[in-house]
Formats: sequence, structure tokens, C-alpha cells
Amino acid sequence: MGDTIRVELNGKECDVCAGLTVRGLLETLGLESGLVVVERNREILARARYDEVAVHEGDRLELVHFVGGGA
Repeated sequence: MGDTIRVELNGKECDVCAGLTVRGLLETLGLESGLVVVERNREILARARYDEVAVHEGDRLELVHFVGGGA
């Protein structure tokens, strides 16, 4: 495995590959970016920016994954 960085993901510290964008992180986690809202360091990111925003050491990320359901 290559270099890793430590981030806080939904309140838990974890190591992820260095050099990932937000979209890359979501793909690594098996999440579809269209169904996830990402807050990075207390800022909600626009989905259009997921490809350009890099994940850095010490980032605090909150991921909210929407799931479909019936009434």
C-alpha cells in the first residue's frame, strides 16, 4: 500500500490513501457520489467540486449517505 494520511471520518480516525480527491475517497469507500453529501472541515461541499477538492491530513469529513425507501 502507498502513503497514507490520517483523517477523521464520521467521528472516527482512519487512514486513507494520500492524494485522493473527495470523489476518490467516496469511490474507495464504495459510495456513489450522487447519493452522498460531504462536509469537509465544517463546510458542505458542492457535488460539482468532489473531483477538485483534495483530502488532506487532519481533515474532518462527515459523509451523509442517502438511501431510498418507500412509505
